[in-house]
Amino acid sequence: MSSAVGRAILFVDGYNIIGACPRLAKQRDRQGFDAARQVLSEDLVGYSAFRGYQTKLVFDAYRQGTPSREDALTDNLDICYTHPHQTADSYIEQACAQFRSDIRKFSHRLIVATSDRAQQLTVVGYGAEWMSAQRLLTDIRQVKEQVRRKKRSGMGRSKRFLANRLNPEVQQQLEQLRRL
Repeated sequence: MSSAVGRAILFVDGYNIIGACPRLAKQRDRQGFDAARQVLSEDLVGYSAFRGYQTKLVFDAYRQGTPSREDALTDNLDICYTHPHQTADSYIEQACAQFRSDIRKFSHRLIVATSDRAQQLTVVGYGAEWMSAQRLLTDIRQVKEQVRRKKRSGMGRSKRFLANRLNPEVQQQLEQLRRL
């Protein structure tokens, strides 16, 4: 079962996460839902790639006339908009129910990120793991910080210049050319 540790399918209840994150809620209040959805999806692109998760960010189209659709933003992130009379909760519950008979259940974890208590109980009943909105947001911040630290440590003084990255023979040849 250790092969499934990093391999996971993550369902994110988009509006629930936006509502639980002060930064995203402020974005929503100032610039609208489109802006908040954009910021959340950008956060999840890097997070999903870093963790190796196949992420589905789900937004309600409940009480709206728009047809359902799924957009593949990257290899690791799909954005799903539900049917007009379907909530994100019911979409995620249906996906969890289908996962029970999916062969991937033996090699992947199924995680649902939401702070909706009823949703939590339902998805755990289907065998999925539950992650609170706050836990997801904290994990995203930690991943961003790890990436920043990695970038900083990789940009030491000697690696800043192209000439310092060349092998010693090429550096010597360039030095000889410079002196001519």
